[in-house]
Amino acid sequence: MASQEIEALAGALARLPGLGPRSARRAVLWLVKRRETALVQLVDALTEVRASLVECATCGNVDTRDPCGICTDPRRDARQLCVVEEVADLWALDRAKLFTGRYHVLGGRLSALDGVRPEDLTIGALLDRVAAGGIDEVVLAMNATLEGQTTAHYLAERLGEYPVRVTQLAHGLPVGGELDYLDEGTLAQALRARRPVG
Repeated sequence: MASQEIEALAGALARLPGLGPRSARRAVLWLVKRRETALVQLVDALTEVRASLVECATCGNVDTRDPCGICTDPRRDARQLCVVEEVADLWALDRAKLFTGRYHVLGGRLSALDGVRPEDLTIGALLDRVAAGGIDEVVLAMNATLEGQTTAHYLAERLGEYPVRVTQLAHGLPVGGELDYLDEGTLAQALRARRPVG
């Protein structure tokens, strides 16, 4: 039987996505065997991230500075704005290095069942960014779920009041799929085949 502290560490790791209790215990054993190197590095990295993590006030990305590195990158095309549900979706798209514009994180998706309304998301901030001008295209990169498509439809209606081209990812994405779990090839195809909404 492990000590209470080791069990607490295994329990904390087991709450991470993709790790169950057995995988967490294996990870803890691996860290314990390498406590002078890997464990120290992990603790230092977690401490540093905890102290410096901020949410970008412009797009909603998570970074160690505000505005984030994407928003301040002069090589980004400020005329293109890709709207995603969560930060994980932004990271998945940006990891593929296919979209060279900027992003906007909604912080979720509309869901009547879960009580998520438009005012619970950053839709107002999105509309403010578009209203400020300088944006030619808004890409709606919602997950291919019922709630994601409902959110995309709602946003397309609201964005119709502005002189911007509104597109969305192609429906080659698997229904029920989430961007964070897709490979770069699938994401590349979806971005290339984006089309006007409505």
